[in-house]
Amino acid sequence: MPIITVNNRQVHIQELNKGAEQTVVLIHGMFSNLSIYYFNIAPVLAKHFHVVMYDLKSHGMSERFLDGYDLGNMSSDLIGLIDHLELEKVHLVGYSFGGLIALKTALEYPDRVNQLVVMEAPDPQDEKARNIIDEYSKEFLEHYVANFTDTTKVQMGKRQMEKNHRMYEFLFNQTSIKADMIREKHFLEEADFNQIKASTLLLYGADSNCRPTGEWLQSQIGSSELELISGDHNIPIQEPQLIAETIAHFLSNILTKNHG
Repeated sequence: MPIITVNNRQVHIQELNKGAEQTVVLIHGMFSNLSIYYFNIAPVLAKHFHVVMYDLKSHGMSERFLDGYDLGNMSSDLIGLIDHLELEKVHLVGYSFGGLIALKTALEYPDRVNQLVVMEAPDPQDEKARNIIDEYSKEFLEHYVANFTDTTKVQMGKRQMEKNHRMYEFLFNQTSIKADMIREKHFLEEADFNQIKASTLLLYGADSNCRPTGEWLQSQIGSSELELISGDHNIPIQEPQLIAETIAHFLSNILTKNHG
């Protein structure tokens, strides 16, 4: 369980294929952890790249914090991690809220980002995620998990559910997460995505309620392509092999073009 100290914070990370020339950093979504990548997606990418995964603050096995859940802070945390690992430039892959962190980082630190993969980044104006914070209860989690299992065919054990419940209670009741998310409501409309020079792959579920955001981002980011994957918002769990191969193919093709 590698825990490193970044900017006086304890961060849980996992690395695969450290000797590879190019590095891919995988960013998970809110209320999740790095395991979404670890078992299926990361090993495929590690055939070609040095892969870095980390738990966002207060998620998984990273240290808990009361504030700093806005995109600026999350992006700064990510750059602190990249600095700590002494990496100059990396490819970024972000899922859901992690996709928004990846976009923010590409805008704020363009010289640190090689290529960009944004999976299922939502529109921060969507009230659904914030409503969950207000409505949350253990019964809500049990209902969500049952529905999640239906669409992903992945079951969550009792121990994992208890762990998640404790994390959600802390995040929702003791931190600034909701206020910070509200502050980011207009991120998409206020950002100038024309500034993103990194080649960008947008991966969205064909049946996802976030798909319109992916289509809009494609119209805003000059060097972007949109690929639709069979499934909904949970495509990394529904189609991990396809997701991994699509990302590896995109990054490898871009590298070949740039060096060929």
